[in-house]
Amino acid sequence: MGGLWSVPPQESRSDVENQIRNWLYHTWLSGDHIVEQHVHNIDVVNWVFDAWPVRACAVGGRQARTTPEFGHIYDHFAVDFEYPGERFALSMARQQEGTTGRVEEIIHGPDGVIRLAPGMAEARGRRAWRFQGEARNPYLESWVDFIAAIRSGSPMNEGETVALSTLAAIMGRIAAYTGRDLSWQEALDHPLDLRPPEDLAFTAREQDPIAVPGRPPRRAKG
Repeated sequence: MGGLWSVPPQESRSDVENQIRNWLYHTWLSGDHIVEQHVHNIDVVNWVFDAWPVRACAVGGRQARTTPEFGHIYDHFAVDFEYPGERFALSMARQQEGTTGRVEEIIHGPDGVIRLAPGMAEARGRRAWRFQGEARNPYLESWVDFIAAIRSGSPMNEGETVALSTLAAIMGRIAAYTGRDLSWQEALDHPLDLRPPEDLAFTAREQDPIAVPGRPPRRAKG
């Protein structure tokens, strides 16, 4: 997709407040856009494969959003996720103005290809099929399902799925930030900690440095 909004910093605000107002451009607040936004597409592939990645190899960087108002996150990622059973998913995401905007998943299997996109789903191959119903608002439907679960006394708990899909996105981010392949367990155990200090306050805080693959990551001060 293209770029997103940004809030110009003001001298009357502390560094921490200026960063919070531009939360999507700071990994300690958003997780970078692979975690903040692209995680939803990764979640779909996890659902299709009914599994979690076992290994990730990734690249990423900043080509279009290079000025300070865009913090220190990347503007593009490409991750090769390996799943159990020698299955692979090429997961690509970018936020760059003037580029082709497309949000979809394309699943290749022995009987054909499935394509999933907002308001559209189709299968091509041995058993061709195309969704002909009315496209519903997925954000509204999630609330409908949630309220129905409460009323029926059948609680919905997707916490584990949310956590594991988030870890898959973090796994891709670490692989891109460091330039090193890593396994699912290595992602769980990875020492990279981008959280701010526990005594974080609305004071001065340097912007975190841009991750450079092959170099040890540095932390911001304060």
